[in-house]
Formats: sequence, C-alpha cells, structure tokens
Amino acid sequence: MPERAGGPERLVVGLGPVPPSAVEPVLGDVVFVPEPGPEELAAAEGAIVRASVTVGETELAAMPRLRVLARTGVGYERVDVEAAARRGIPVAITPGSNTNAVAEGAFAHMLHLVKQLGPLTALIRDGGWDERAAIPVGDLEDATLGIIGYGRIGRRVHHLADAFGMRVRAYDPAAEVPGGIRAGTLEELLRGADVVTLHVPLLPATRHLIDAAALELMRPGAVLVNVSRGGLLDEDAVLAALESGRLAGAGLDAFDPEPPAPHPLHQHPRVVLTPHVMGLSRRAAHATFVDAARAVRAVLDGGTPAAVVTPASSSAPDHPPRPV
Repeated sequence: MPERAGGPERLVVGLGPVPPSAVEPVLGDVVFVPEPGPEELAAAEGAIVRASVTVGETELAAMPRLRVLARTGVGYERVDVEAAARRGIPVAITPGSNTNAVAEGAFAHMLHLVKQLGPLTALIRDGGWDERAAIPVGDLEDATLGIIGYGRIGRRVHHLADAFGMRVRAYDPAAEVPGGIRAGTLEELLRGADVVTLHVPLLPATRHLIDAAALELMRPGAVLVNVSRGGLLDEDAVLAALESGRLAGAGLDAFDPEPPAPHPLHQHPRVVLTPHVMGLSRRAAHATFVDAARAVRAVLDGGTPAAVVTPASSSAPDHPPRPV
C-alpha cells in the first residue's frame, strides 16, 4: 500500500473499468487504484463503481475502511444500499451527467424505427431499389409521443420532441408534469400515444410495467422505446405485440439480464438493439466519471455528495416510478 509522510496514502478504488485520466484530476492527492487487489480493497476509503458491478455484503466486507461508494449513472439495483447504510456508507449517484446522451439515444431509436432505416438499408443492399415504395416511411411531426417518467431525461426528451413538431403527453405520479401535457394515468398515456418512451428506474413497482395488458392498450402500429432498464418490459409480451401488429417496432437499449440471454425478440426484423450504451457517449461517460469522483472527494473532505440514494427509496415495494 502506498505510503506518505505521516502515514499511508488515502485510496480510492475503481470497481469496473474507470479511466484514471477522468477521475485523478478531481481526486487530487488521493491515490486512485483502477484494478485493486485484496490489499487495496481493504485500505480503500472510497469506491467508484460501474453499472455492471455488484456490490453486496461480501464486497462491502472486503472494504472495511470504506466511507463512500459512488455509482456512475443513476441506476443502483446492483448495489445493496441497505447494507451500505448499516455501515454508514453513503451511496452516491450521478444524475444529469448523461441526460442529453440518453435523450438523444431515445430519438435515435425512434428515428431508426419510424424512418425504417433497417429495412431500407437491407433493400438497397439486396438490390431492391424498385421495391422501395413497399416500405412506408413514417413521420415524427404531428405524432403523439408518450413519455413515461418526467425527470431530467424525460424533460429533455420533451424538449427534443418539440423541435420535431411532436405532440407530447407525459405520465409520472412522482414528478411534477405540466398540466398541458399531463396524462392522469398510465392507461391514458398508452391509449393516446404513437410512440412510447420509458424513463423510470427499475423498482418492484415498475418491473414489467409494460406487459401484455399495457401493450393491448396501445394504438395499433405504435412504437415502443426503452433506454432505461430492461426489467421494465415483459419481452415475451413485446414479441407477441410485434408479431400481431399491435407494435410497429421496438427499440431496446436495456435488457434483463445484461448481457441479455438469447430471446427471439432480439431477432425480430422490427427491433433495433443497442447494448446499453446510449448514455455512454464520449462526453457523457467523461462527465459521469468526473461527477462520481467529485462525490467521493466530497465525503473524504468531510462533505456530502450532491445525490445520494436512501435505503427507503431503494427497497420500498410500492414506491412509484421516480424520475431519472
């Protein structure tokens, strides 16, 4: 373990790939160890944790000096927040760092599906130019976009939708939604939307939020986009809705589990897939690492992180969808 005059260096570890170039300027004199061994884990006072890494009782026990854990991004379902709280360890998240990237990702999926980019690409590659009229190209202008979850990302999606000339409806029982676009219930939103996009966290109350019953409420030919958490969708039900024509297309950037198990939904021609990277643009990824390092440094300096998860919000089975 590194030593300094007067005692050992303070250590922060990376759990999962965390680039030193992004966090070291923020951490300053605190030593950052990107690939810690048992000795570094035992000495660590802070940890910067990637989304794919699980931190439970075993991992926390291996870090007895830990004072703060910072998750890159807003999801924390792989972190045992209650176990951390019992040890007096705050779990910080980094909301806002990837807001625009995720919102742009939602529109990338929408445009791919509505503008039929996949089928049209295949048509040209297969020499079917004269058959192009058989593939109808849709419009976002004047279409109704249903936004489920009106937090930072949902609000940014609304802003982008305005630029496309879309009508917007939003549903979120926890966040304030402007009266002019507010849907009183999820059912009301689903019935009136041409495109539905999801921006809520995965909680017991939101698992399979979009199931067979929800899909049956949607307009025939609607498009569904999920750039939030895979467990929000019942994939079997989404596949059935695509095959019946209830859904015209589905865009998926999140899966349950990750990496995803093979599923026939992923082979469907009207599905576009990305491996949970819409929030990891170059700019957004750098920002989330910087924000996580700031949260760690704040605690080590005797302060408080900007955003901390509480055990009650992470475990309450009837907690409503919260904005992300």
